[in-house]
Amino acid sequence: MSVNKVILVGNVGKDPEVRHLENGATVARFPLATNETFTDKSGKKVTQTEWHNIVVWRGLAEIAEKYVKSGKLLYVEGRIRTNSYEDKDGIKRYNTEILCDNFRFLGPNTEQQGSRPSASSAPIAEPSNNSNNEAGAPQTPDFDDLPF
Repeated sequence: MSVNKVILVGNVGKDPEVRHLENGATVARFPLATNETFTDKSGKKVTQTEWHNIVVWRGLAEIAEKYVKSGKLLYVEGRIRTNSYEDKDGIKRYNTEILCDNFRFLGPNTEQQGSRPSASSAPIAEPSNNSNNEAGAPQTPDFDDLPF
């Protein structure tokens, strides 16, 4: 048995890049930054940022297109996928992505009132059971079930 499960909480690095494919599927990609702060040997606090490439498909991508914005704090669940390819010089390169299964908005809503849902009514982006992965109607977030 094996498990490929990723849970991240971080800030969106830039607005999603969204593509609508010929088969009707939608894909959104955006970077997510997570930070780790520690004290080095000299006693100085150091913050280290790790960037994650998030990939969201279908109905979740449509929600991301509308609501995910640079700077927003997100809870992301998914799995790791690493692709390899050869660049123009014939060198093998690797690209690691997080295939997002669901995400939730966290933190206060700093947008102007009326321009988007408030934090308490922001949609929870979770996959449905059908193969088209169409997201259902927005739901009220339940932060009590977060694993931390």
